[in-house]
Amino acid sequence: MGADQIRYALDDGVCTVTLHRPEKLNAINTAMLAELVAALDQADSDDAVRAVIVTGAGRAFCAGADLSGGGQTFDRVARGEEGEHRDGGGVVSLRLYEMKKPVIAAINGPAVGFGVTMTLPMDIRIAATTARLGFVFTRRGVVPEACSTWFLPRLVGISRAAEWVYTGRVFSAAEALEGGLVSRVVEPERLLPVARELALEIARNTSAVSVALSRQLLWRMLGAAHPMEAHRLDSRCMAWTGRSADAYEGVTAFLEKRAPRFTLRPSQDMPAFYPWWPPPSFTP
Repeated sequence: MGADQIRYALDDGVCTVTLHRPEKLNAINTAMLAELVAALDQADSDDAVRAVIVTGAGRAFCAGADLSGGGQTFDRVARGEEGEHRDGGGVVSLRLYEMKKPVIAAINGPAVGFGVTMTLPMDIRIAATTARLGFVFTRRGVVPEACSTWFLPRLVGISRAAEWVYTGRVFSAAEALEGGLVSRVVEPERLLPVARELALEIARNTSAVSVALSRQLLWRMLGAAHPMEAHRLDSRCMAWTGRSADAYEGVTAFLEKRAPRFTLRPSQDMPAFYPWWPPPSFTP
């Protein structure tokens, strides 16, 4: 893909998307937001991609919004923008939410503001020991964005989310691990190998369609009012997948003690009832 601020690489079923403004600590701007959404679109539509890793170039993951514009950074009227505002970070988060492919955040250094909220819709977050994270919005006179007020309490609980958001303080990778925001903390040199090993575990051993359906079942059920909603969808998806070529192959491979050779493709082999949720809309 043609991109200036995002690097996109595919190897052995694993797509690595790298934020690439190292001289700015990968601070986000309008161009990078657009390139990031384009990279996610490309990865999601490509059946050769089985898992995605997102990381940062240089010593930072992402320093949040690029503040080089000064005090008017968040004032869209002062920048001459017209019409109703739609938060660019939210566009990225919602694109991640819709993904069929699992996404792993490899947080290699500082991740503050959008640098941390963008990771919340990702499925797994792994941090280097050198990473520091912060929901710093109240210290900049603004509010959390990128749908983080929906994602963060669901991931870490309302009390922990409130502490981090209200204080706006920057905290260590160890605290992020203790609070459940990341699942592992590793030495910097091990970060990408560990993330890649996990991505390959998915790519080499699972059905792409099963993973796509499972991913959406997990995320969508976070907002369900009753477990009966999960039961209805589980039953529907189990009935469909149970008749599929991948289910036959998965069972046969297990009985024959060999690696499975799954053939279903998310680009064209999803069940007719997918997606089962109404299309989203934006009305400010």
